[in-house]
Amino acid sequence: MEISGIFGALVIGLIIGALGRLVVPGKQNLPIWLTLAIGIIAALLGTVLAAAFGVAKTPGIDWIELFLQIGLAAVGVGLVAGVYGRRP
Repeated sequence: MEISGIFGALVIGLIIGALGRLVVPGKQNLPIWLTLAIGIIAALLGTVLAAAFGVAKTPGIDWIELFLQIGLAAVGVGLVAGVYGRRP
């Protein structure tokens, strides 16, 4: 992965984190930096999963990879919100 790919993943991850938070119903009591960090991790994991399934490089927009990333971000936000919300 090149430097431009890493920066691209960071920017996409920020957007994916925000979209993942929007997908999860209810109010999440998470700081924005944690949501964005989850998005970055979900974007990277989604790219790895898409490559493993052989759908990382498709003509046009990689819709399957994008949906994988958003789904992973939604799951991550939901899990972390459940754990983070129970803190004293």
